[in-house]
Amino acid sequence: MTGCTRPHRSRTLSFTSRVLNSSILALVSLIGISAFLYPFFQPQAPSTAAPGGSAHAQDALLMFIILIALSLGAVLSNMVGSGGGLNAKMVATLGVLTAANAILRAIPGPAGFSAVFALPILAGYCYGPTFGYLLGTLSIAVSAMIGAGIGPWLPYQMFTIGWVGLTSGWLAAIRRIPFVRHHPRVEIAILALWGSLWGMAFGIIMNIWFWPFVFSPAQSMRMGTSGLYWQHGMAPLEILKRYTAFYLVTSSWWDAARAIGNALLIAFLGLPVLRLLRRFGRRFTFELRD
Repeated sequence: MTGCTRPHRSRTLSFTSRVLNSSILALVSLIGISAFLYPFFQPQAPSTAAPGGSAHAQDALLMFIILIALSLGAVLSNMVGSGGGLNAKMVATLGVLTAANAILRAIPGPAGFSAVFALPILAGYCYGPTFGYLLGTLSIAVSAMIGAGIGPWLPYQMFTIGWVGLTSGWLAAIRRIPFVRHHPRVEIAILALWGSLWGMAFGIIMNIWFWPFVFSPAQSMRMGTSGLYWQHGMAPLEILKRYTAFYLVTSSWWDAARAIGNALLIAFLGLPVLRLLRRFGRRFTFELRD
């Protein structure tokens, strides 16, 4: 099987375009990490809220605007100049896959399983980190607008699914291994394992967006669950210990279903989807000659 052909106008992205694109991806990741972790570093404990309630209500809109702006910036940085990494056909492909992935999110599954992970993983693997990031981020935004639900959790879901697609682009290096390149089933097995890892990692990351806001120390003491929740001023090791306990008690089984579902979906459908993506990639590749 031929390897993934990453669409571009020239065989090598111009240095300026590559630096700009990498800077945008690094910036959006830094903002995302900061958005998840800043409650732990506030001088005062954040006001309490029920999960999915008013946690991050003050900053969620700003995070959403920043994400959309940086996503558009990533598209433009890839299209401007002869060294751009996306052409009009690939932007159209991104739009089609974004709509498809937004619809896939609406398909119900057992426990925490959602079909929304497979396309960012496979497309990111084929077309690179930027395409994977854009597909993950924008498909979550579109799905929210067509009925999946809009709330303060939305930008945090966008960050995390964007990271799924972005990091999947890094896996393209496994195609350099001859054994993997000549054995498609091995390639699919690696991607299925990657999908299962992200099935668990998604839950681990997403819980952080509300965990510091769940209960006040007084509430958790009354309920006898103080060992599961964060309190202002805790040492990092204690935070990690309590979060691990919280995750195992509340979310691990839910995420395990997602991990198994991701692995099965990619194992059964990954090969034909990769073939289709590669075919589009080859058709949309062209060079500008002087």
